[in-house]
Amino acid sequence: MRITMIGTGYVGLVTGACFSEFGVQVTCVDSDAEKIERLRRGEIPIFEPGLDRLTIRNAQAGRLSFTTDMAGAVAASDVVFIAVGTPERRGDGAADLQFVFAAAREVARHLKGFTVVVTKSTVPVGTGARVAEIIRAENPEAQFAMASNPEFLREGSAIEDFMRPDRVVIGVEDQRAAEVLKSLYRPLYLIETPILITNIPTAELTKYAANAFLATKIMFINQMANLCEVVGADVHHVAKGMGLDRRIGPKFLHPGPGYGGSCFPKDTQALARTARDAGQPVSIVEAVIEANAHQKRRMVDKVRAAMGGSLEGVAVGVLGLTFKPNTDDLREAPSLMILPELIRLGARVTAFDPEVRGAARTLLPEGIMFVEDTYATCQGADVVVILTEWNQFRNLDLEAIRRGMRPRPDGKCVFCDFRNIYDPESMRKAGFHYVCVGR
Repeated sequence: MRITMIGTGYVGLVTGACFSEFGVQVTCVDSDAEKIERLRRGEIPIFEPGLDRLTIRNAQAGRLSFTTDMAGAVAASDVVFIAVGTPERRGDGAADLQFVFAAAREVARHLKGFTVVVTKSTVPVGTGARVAEIIRAENPEAQFAMASNPEFLREGSAIEDFMRPDRVVIGVEDQRAAEVLKSLYRPLYLIETPILITNIPTAELTKYAANAFLATKIMFINQMANLCEVVGADVHHVAKGMGLDRRIGPKFLHPGPGYGGSCFPKDTQALARTARDAGQPVSIVEAVIEANAHQKRRMVDKVRAAMGGSLEGVAVGVLGLTFKPNTDDLREAPSLMILPELIRLGARVTAFDPEVRGAARTLLPEGIMFVEDTYATCQGADVVVILTEWNQFRNLDLEAIRRGMRPRPDGKCVFCDFRNIYDPESMRKAGFHYVCVGR
């Protein structure tokens, strides 16, 4: 079987590389010629553990190739995946589908023989039908079947998520398309992966519903954490008590500075917009969106309170900028809201992240001093703030950090751990004024 993956962003590149590992002939297409050349040289444009080895191995084996020639790739394929970006549309929260529709028009012009066209991008309900309309309008003679196959990849664990998924969701309206996609995913049948065959609108909505529910769990435990701080409870024990209930489960019950990334923020916004347009607003999701914005602002308030109510001239050392560890993704990360606000309030910010380099730093405000070492970040700081729980921040030499910091008048050094990595009592005994979330 031959497939074409349109788009070499996070989803397209990971999915294409993983399918090629299954022995499928995969061609990844992108209009960015420079990016394609880099991929041909084995240079991976994103940080995802194991992706470089997987991509290079399959490219060398001849199963994975990269090109700007969409016409040739599409014409030779049995399945064409559309895996382009669907960013939040500025102003109204809806998903911006211009890249999906542009890809559909281009695909339509080059289809040869029966082909399954699949939306892999996260798209609102009705997008598959619209893509099919575009293809028919562009090429009335095209022999194709439309399908939806949403991705459920976690950044930092994407390869494992593809190879051993909780489930595969396939939306089809044509039995031929169902058989082709079931054949493509046959290696996962062998490990008894649940494969849900449904219609296209259901598949499209399932992705949004899943992400919105996970975002809701995150914000629920964050709001419980805020309550714990007031009433003297420990949110970690609350979360454990909840998670031991098999109906709830322990995952995504980890308090912190709010969610970010490429999926949850835009997907909750897009679902809320879709629901409003359908006349069935999802008030729970609307509340989650607002609660997440409030949680990020609350972290700034916690830093300011720890410094006596003012951040004017305060030196802040920030450890971690990405929205989660094991990725270089800054999209919608809490740091993008928290750091500008710290600077607006008069703070001087020094920051370090193991993977945020070069052009990615332009997403952050001017005035930040970037360093390449954890301890250099803390040197001379009035307060240290952990925003991302990278493994290398989990066992710091706390005595070295304390010696390098400037203490408050009471002799305590302020340490704001917004990922709850350290034990509060141990930190206090080590000479820190320790600030965390929900404990």
